[in-house]
Amino acid sequence: MSNPLEVPRGTLIRVFLEAVDRHGAAPALSYWSGGAWRSISYLQVFDQVRRLAGGLRALGLERGDRAAILSENRPEWALADYACLCAGIVDVPIYATLVPEQIAYLLRDSGARLVFVSTWAQLEKVMQIRDRLPALEHIVVFDVPKSLPPGVRTFEALLSLGVQEPLGNDDGHFRQEALRAAPDDVATLIYTSGTTGEPKGVMLTHNNMASNIHACEIVLAIGTADVALSLLPLSHALQRMVDYLLFHVGCCIAYARSLESVPQDMVAVRPSLLVGAPRLYEKFYGRVMATPGVRGKLVRWAKRVGDTWAEDKLAGRRPGFFLALRHAVADRLVFRKVRAGAGGRIRFFVSGSAPLAPAIIKFFYGAGMTILEGYGLTETSPVTNVNTFQDYRIGTVGKPIPGTEERIAEDGEILIRGPQVMRGYYRRPEDTRKALDPDGWLHTGDIGEIDEDGFLRITDRKKDLIVTAGGKKIAPQPVENRVKRNRFVDQVVMVGDRRKFAALLVVPNFETLGEWARAQGISYSTRRELISDPRVQQFTEQEVLGELSHLARFEMPKKIALLEQEFTIERGDLTPTLKVKRPVVEERYGELIDSFYEADEAQTVFVG
Repeated sequence: MSNPLEVPRGTLIRVFLEAVDRHGAAPALSYWSGGAWRSISYLQVFDQVRRLAGGLRALGLERGDRAAILSENRPEWALADYACLCAGIVDVPIYATLVPEQIAYLLRDSGARLVFVSTWAQLEKVMQIRDRLPALEHIVVFDVPKSLPPGVRTFEALLSLGVQEPLGNDDGHFRQEALRAAPDDVATLIYTSGTTGEPKGVMLTHNNMASNIHACEIVLAIGTADVALSLLPLSHALQRMVDYLLFHVGCCIAYARSLESVPQDMVAVRPSLLVGAPRLYEKFYGRVMATPGVRGKLVRWAKRVGDTWAEDKLAGRRPGFFLALRHAVADRLVFRKVRAGAGGRIRFFVSGSAPLAPAIIKFFYGAGMTILEGYGLTETSPVTNVNTFQDYRIGTVGKPIPGTEERIAEDGEILIRGPQVMRGYYRRPEDTRKALDPDGWLHTGDIGEIDEDGFLRITDRKKDLIVTAGGKKIAPQPVENRVKRNRFVDQVVMVGDRRKFAALLVVPNFETLGEWARAQGISYSTRRELISDPRVQQFTEQEVLGELSHLARFEMPKKIALLEQEFTIERGDLTPTLKVKRPVVEERYGELIDSFYEADEAQTVFVG
């Protein structure tokens, strides 16, 4: 399957300069500071990028050198990124949630000569490992630190230094130097999140990312009237590409203050679109479905109405009079308030980085907020497929974007070819040969199928497939997504590779489960007491298994464990992009998992 539309070759420099010249004094970036939302215009961005590029050159960094960015989403992240691109420096984004040892690996492997850090806390991480990084010469901190260690300079100091260089004080010289970039030059080195092993540096060229921007611009209607909330880490290839696209088309980008503040930021910023990982939508859905009492019954009635209405609309049918009337009532009593919780003017969401349960997408659609689910990898800059308003099918990740070819290998693996496919892995020729075949097809490691209309459906990660001791293959993600649509479930991981049967590790939605327990007269003081109660275990087991009646016998989990702690980035269970690190989870709960297979095979709820 392929999309025959051609995408022009280009560079991120032209994407940047075209946006500045086109949008000028319009607001480009918005951020929270001093108790208010403030903005920076395109011309102000250009001025600071020029000065920063001059500062980098004054420090001795040349074309092809590497500079890292260790920061949360904020204007300085984008300014540092654009400055590196315009100076010909390959930048290396690093997730702000990583610990010093992980940061040291990325800085050492990339050979970064400079690192931008956001806060005093991030600076302290780098200072802990600095003596192990002989290539690292400069540290630039965005915030003013409590004290300035030797060899560390502030962001403002770098701006001032840049004015002393022709690159930083002369527009013509700056543009001429920036435009030296060629489409096939490496623009950035993005390290994979490492769900199953050591992170690998993905070399993406200017044209890799520029082509992805132009292709997504063709299929997604975004313009100057839009406001977007940037909340996925900019170290994530998806948010970074999307922010380039938003900047190019003149959509103002507002940076979320933190992941915890996203609900408040959405109400304050009132975005018309945003890109999120499935966890964002799962938690939003979970909060709505956890509504207690009579109001909760009304919400669940509205959901049923919305689902039926959505099924008709998505099938191309006009909902009947009484269904349309019920939906109008549901909208007035429930859905309008749900939309207000997202700011009140969302045109669409985009979901990427992992599969999202179709039931959740259908709920949002019925509530008047379309989620466009897409697919891609860091290695594809990152988008290869996305649902659009013209071509939309829940349960799929859409059709290929312009310029993209895809096919399914004999073993079910998805293969991708197109201008967005990476140059290769940095200093890893053997890994590159394994991923890229001689004909240019990227072996994604994902299993999927393409339907008769060209929509791609992801089945699972090739490495995540569970093969039971009897040789039966189980794709865990569809099972997990099915369970997660239950309002009493927050997170779930299926285990059982090379074992007699599959089992589930379940983190309950403790708010909803607690309300049910109190209504049954069950008292508890801790989470562990709650999930240790036999009545709670029996109820949760019924709820979980009730979602899985469609499974084949060999797919049905035979044991369930209730966990009192969520899977988190901080504990190492999740990657910075909120994907489950299955090997870490299986090691952490190894004894508990082993106990599944020591007990009899009757369905049992364990507590972990």
